[in-house]
Amino acid sequence: MLQTRRFLLAGGAALFSGAYALDAMARPRHHGAAAKGAAPAAAQPAVPGADTPATTPVGPVDTQARWACILDYNSGATLLEKNADERMPPSSLTKMMTAYVTFGMLKSGRLKLDQMLPVSERAWRMQGSRMFVPLGQSVSVQDLIQGMVIQSGNDACIVIAEGISGSEEQFVALMNDTATKLGLTNSHFMNATGWPAENHYMSARDVAYLALRLIHDFPEYYHFFSEKEFMFNKIRQENRNSLVVKGLADGLKTGHTDAGGFGLCASSEREGRRVVLAVNGLPSSAARGREAERLMGWAFANFETAQIVSKGDVLEQAPVWMGVTQTVPLVAAQDFKILLPHGWRNGTHLALDYNGPIIAPVQVGQVVGQLTVALPGGRQASIPVQAGQSVPALGFLGRAARRLHL
Repeated sequence: MLQTRRFLLAGGAALFSGAYALDAMARPRHHGAAAKGAAPAAAQPAVPGADTPATTPVGPVDTQARWACILDYNSGATLLEKNADERMPPSSLTKMMTAYVTFGMLKSGRLKLDQMLPVSERAWRMQGSRMFVPLGQSVSVQDLIQGMVIQSGNDACIVIAEGISGSEEQFVALMNDTATKLGLTNSHFMNATGWPAENHYMSARDVAYLALRLIHDFPEYYHFFSEKEFMFNKIRQENRNSLVVKGLADGLKTGHTDAGGFGLCASSEREGRRVVLAVNGLPSSAARGREAERLMGWAFANFETAQIVSKGDVLEQAPVWMGVTQTVPLVAAQDFKILLPHGWRNGTHLALDYNGPIIAPVQVGQVVGQLTVALPGGRQASIPVQAGQSVPALGFLGRAARRLHL
């Protein structure tokens, strides 16, 4: 058997494959002991290192954020990172994990949107941003979710935590267990709100990946993050995410502490592409909004998704050994999309690999090779290639005649 490689396109190099499931491609990428051993950044100033540019596939990009990560939703590819695996005080970005656990309870049927949860004195007395839950009364789960993700209500988080797990401490154990299952190895929670606490941290990459999972795992509840305002207890509050208010994003969350500065996680979909951004360590809410808007625009302006082949496209007529036909069409087993910097489409390296000739019998759908794209730094991405039709083997007389003919 001969290893056959056909170069279907020639030129430069592709960046990322979008042909994989979210779980396979978007799982947080950590950098070994340096990330795992880093101490939480709670005692550090809000915006040191602002002069250090972020790293991107198209070169360095300046950002005032101390921590930043931008992910492409479909592929999970990292478009921009700056201290993305460093542990940081996440402030109210924590509420994204509180929401994830809550949505999981709703999806499993263990919680209902119209279910009423009682307000404890602990929840009522909670400081910081609040939705102003009434002491001794009950509030619906739907109102509490809106109060948590739109108004960033710390009191709403406590009511939810106590309603689901009996206590905030028990709920936090559920948060940490969920973080482990999601692969958020640079995240650890001490409360459900993001209130400053020792050993309470997330990384920018973990925040961005958690956003991906919220969108992917709970599309039926994601709309709560896009609501621009919410009124409860006769108090109307605007969504604190300026990108949502401006219509530039459909979620997710903001946060602020003295130690961590101002942070924001946002997601937006434009022309079929979705991008998720997480920044933290900005000096003000205005700077947070400006920087997030600028970087979101950069992510959409500098990359595009190129459809290399579509599922079922015929890539090659491969020779068949001792089959009733002498060739079989090789087809792409799935769509093959590549995330590229703008202008790089014509420089993509694409190769078809299979062992030929293919021995009959051949079954339609049989995987016989792969289509490969070269990635930067020697990495590769590939999709399976299948036989496009069945080719039965020749009978005894046919094989004899074929050998005589040869």
